[in-house]
Formats: sequence, structure tokens, C-alpha cells
Amino acid sequence: MPILEVQNIHKSFDSTEVLRDISFSLERGQALAVIGSSGSGKTTLLRCLNFLETPDGGKIIVNGETLFDADAPAGRNDAETRAKRLHFGMVFQQFNLFPQYTALENVMLASQLLAEQRPDYKQDRRAILEGIEHHAIDLLDQMSLSGRMNHYPHQLSGGQQQRVAIARALALKPDILCFDEPTSALDPELTGEVLRVIRSLADQHMTMIIVTHEMAFARDVADHVVFMDGGVIVEQGTPEQVFADTQNERTRSFLSRYAQNS
Repeated sequence: MPILEVQNIHKSFDSTEVLRDISFSLERGQALAVIGSSGSGKTTLLRCLNFLETPDGGKIIVNGETLFDADAPAGRNDAETRAKRLHFGMVFQQFNLFPQYTALENVMLASQLLAEQRPDYKQDRRAILEGIEHHAIDLLDQMSLSGRMNHYPHQLSGGQQQRVAIARALALKPDILCFDEPTSALDPELTGEVLRVIRSLADQHMTMIIVTHEMAFARDVADHVVFMDGGVIVEQGTPEQVFADTQNERTRSFLSRYAQNS
């Protein structure tokens, strides 16, 4: 059974249809790369999966559980939405770290807020917070940031900030880790830092959806590739099928433009 099934997702903003009949599935431990030109709907798709936007139609199913069904909207509330988001870890283009918190505090924050809702929190507060801190330290160590844990975001490079953001997304142990063009705000050297982390996660069989303009990276790391254009999935398949045996003229045109500009 796929870990994620996306069925016929639609999304419009006013009169503009941004996503049209988007369907795909993802197996546990696989990496899905979503490619396409700017404005093709890639970011909106991730925001719908993470419930930052509400689709107008379709279904989202994780581990066999229907998290969203446009035909059965009753019962939606903020608490349910927050619970559904826990299935997904989100890494944004611009890092989105809290500037008033250190790297360690940024990684710990969501876990701390959730822990406060536990019935045993008051009784076991110290042990719970120690566990959260140890987990956050381990994650930052995995990101090669053990010497930067007490630094604030403005004291970190862009690549370091994005690695903190990845650690934060992993802190709640999501089923699926989503990246929205995680290197678009970075120069080439810092881009390499972040891509190495994502490659390591792929080697560990972390289930991931990666929106990216790094075509060589997508071809090398992804198990499955989706090409979007104009709010629709134009082509999807293995990297070999999409990059080396392209069947659609729009995909060929996009990849040709990319090759000319790279």
C-alpha cells in the first residue's frame, strides 16, 4: 500500500485554476521529485498536502487514512488540521526560522508545544523536555551543526539555516518530508551543503517530496519524477523515463530550456 495517495486534487484562487486533477502515489522510503517551470503549481501542491491551503476537490490519503476528502468536508477544525500536518514535515524556500530563538530552540519548539498537551506533562515535565532536547541535539549533529546549536538565525549562513530547518522538520518524525525548492535562496556552495543532506536522507530511505530546479540532483536522487505545467501533471515516471525517454513535447521543451540555461 502506498504511504501517500493523491487523488484528483483541484485548487483555484479566485478565477485562476492553479491545480487541475492532480493524482499520484508515493511508496514508503521513496523520493519523489516535482519539477516544472515557475508558476506551474508545484508550491501550491505542497501547501495543499501540508494543509496550508485547502484543496477545492480531491482526496489525500496517508497510510490508508483519508486525511482530506472534498466530498466530506464536515468536521474540519483547527485541531484536526494540526494533527493532519504531523504526517508531513515542511522545509520552505526561505528557511522560516524564528529569529528570536537559537538553532536548538527552533528545532525543539514544536515538540515542546505538543508535549504541553500531554496528560503527564506537569508530572514528568523535566524528563519530557530533556528527551526533546536530546532528540534535537542529535538532529543538529546529523546536520553537522553541533557547534552552532546556540547560534541565532542571523549568526548562521543560509545553508546552515536551511539545515536547521531540515532538522526542525524531522523533529516530529513525519511520515513524509516535503521540500519546497530548498536551495533557491542559496549560492552554489551552500546549495551543495543542503543537497548533500537531502541525499543522505534519501540513502536512509526517508520518504520525501522534493520540489526542485536542480535537474541533475532530481535525476540522481529521485525514485519517481513528476513534471508539472500549467497546473497539471504532464508526465511522470522514473528518472530514466522522464529525463532520458521523454514522451511529452512540453516536457522535452522544458528540459531543453533548462539544459541551455545551465
